[in-house]
Amino acid sequence: MTESLVESAPANSAHPACAPDSRAVAARFAALSHPARIEILRHLAASRSCCCREVVDHLDLAQSTVSQHLKILVEAGLVRFEPDRQRSRYEVEHAALADVSASLSALVKSCCSVG
Repeated sequence: MTESLVESAPANSAHPACAPDSRAVAARFAALSHPARIEILRHLAASRSCCCREVVDHLDLAQSTVSQHLKILVEAGLVRFEPDRQRSRYEVEHAALADVSASLSALVKSCCSVG
């Protein structure tokens, strides 16, 4: 999974009727679609900020695997990356997660409202 999740599709793409904000919401949902990334978000939220090594130690996953998952979360805008000397720091982007929550809530409401 090396492609960026938040790149906007060109206007003549396979989904031309999709609004850019729908593509952005879908990209964030895609980033949340792996259990390891959910656990990474939970760990980052509980820790406020940590380096990749701390996530590796917590989840008992390979460093390369955690790095790839963090990259996907950063590209989706769900995690903030801050270089810190030799170890980069990661933290949850709370506003982005709130947007995901609001988008899901609005989608459910529009699909499930009785009218």
